[in-house]
Amino acid sequence: MGDRRRQSVSACIIARDEQERLPGALESVGFCDELVVVDSGSTDRTAEIARAAGAKLIVHPFRSFGSQRNVAIDHATSDWILEVDADERISPELRTEIQAFLADVPDGVDICGVPCRDLLFGGPLGPSAKYPKYRLRLFRRGRYHHDETVKVHEGLWAFGRTWAFEGDLQHLLASTPREAIGDVLAYARLEAEQLRGAVSPTDRVRGVLLRPFAKFWYRLLVDGGWRDGWRGLAKISLDCSSDALVWVFAGGDAGAGAAPPHYAKPRERRGSVRLLAIASGFHSSVHASRWLADAAAAGADVALVTDHPPDAGRGPVHVRELERMTPLRLIRALDAEVQLRGVDAFVPWGPRERTMARLLPPELRAPYGQLDPATDPAEAERLVRAATR
Repeated sequence: MGDRRRQSVSACIIARDEQERLPGALESVGFCDELVVVDSGSTDRTAEIARAAGAKLIVHPFRSFGSQRNVAIDHATSDWILEVDADERISPELRTEIQAFLADVPDGVDICGVPCRDLLFGGPLGPSAKYPKYRLRLFRRGRYHHDETVKVHEGLWAFGRTWAFEGDLQHLLASTPREAIGDVLAYARLEAEQLRGAVSPTDRVRGVLLRPFAKFWYRLLVDGGWRDGWRGLAKISLDCSSDALVWVFAGGDAGAGAAPPHYAKPRERRGSVRLLAIASGFHSSVHASRWLADAAAAGADVALVTDHPPDAGRGPVHVRELERMTPLRLIRALDAEVQLRGVDAFVPWGPRERTMARLLPPELRAPYGQLDPATDPAEAERLVRAATR
């Protein structure tokens, strides 16, 4: 049983010179109990707009995105924090979900993932932008803060059971090619500043040519980005260009064997271990779900990817349903699950599932590897905890 007291939420927004986009963001979070806006020195009407909306306005010089977000968190007073940028909108569906969640918070949940729906050149994107591309934007105040040592990619990592919403957080990307190119250049320069050490010619060639080339075809074919048409092709091309420009902008002393954080920054693993079962067919899914429920009773955070979900309500087992259990569909499902929270060990429920788990790309593999479903769930939790914590 969750907490049935309706809990409060503060919307936290960081902004600078956002008089055009800020009103839409403020309107979409109007259901929140408190509005906090951190302005890093706007020269337009941003501050005036925030005050007129009843927001608590804090003017703070920009050091990093993480620092600005932490300032907003530290000035909030509600039970929960909802982070939204000026170019983002809480959809009506997500608003309804958040209100229902706050009315009855599930036990053991202190952070939530929201699906981020990118809109590029006025149209929505799907697989080309790795939708649902979960962002951990709703969390209990006092439990999480952002890393202030990085200038970009300051998003949070969950350390326990993570709730997944279904309604979209709409992200308004560039509406013109000129704006898109400007965004690519700005973020590439910021990320290049995070590289340290000396960049060898091999590092630069790998960063400028090889990684972006591999990423382009992976995003286009494996992720299915081609399904988004010309907008999808543009999105993937812009992202790959940004990756290449990081290494173009990197100074000659930026890092021997260095890599930008979104390539190489290790995920910190603490809190409950996360076990994810892979099962196809109704019979296997039922057994996997029962095994996971026992593992959850032993303290694990558990999830199930299956093409035949068992007929049960949302208990401790988070379920991601596939239309069919195929390698590409499994990769996309696991990518979404890793966006929510890193997986410590897989529990493949059959030889076919074990084979698919062994063939996953490196970024989706679990540090512990695979668990035999015959392992006692409590013993499995203990083994994985000892190996990964």
